Amino acid sequence: MFERIRDRIRAKLRSLDYVMTIHAEEEMENDGLSILDIEQAILNGNIVERQRDVESVDFKYLVRGKPFDDADIVVVAKLSQTGKLLIITVYREKDEYEN
Repeated sequence: MFERIRDRIRAKLRSLDYVMTIHAEEEMENDGLSILDIEQAILNGNIVERQRDVESVDFKYLVRGKPFDDADIVVVAKLSQTGKLLIITVYREKDEYEN
């Protein structure tokens, strides 16, 4: 459904035309993930949801994919107005349902 956007996100990633928020870096570290895990998940994953960002009214995309281990992760990202891919946050799939 979002193949065109997925391909643009992957192209930005491959050309290293992306930035991560501090929040994404902290969540990555908390979940024991590396930047290579994040890249792998985006490159083999698919967009599972599109959301409107409340603050900027831009669209953000939830990409679910597999890092180098077996547990799916979700990467929340958007294409910024500057043209870069912005990785907003990341989390392991199970974390979404934990209390």
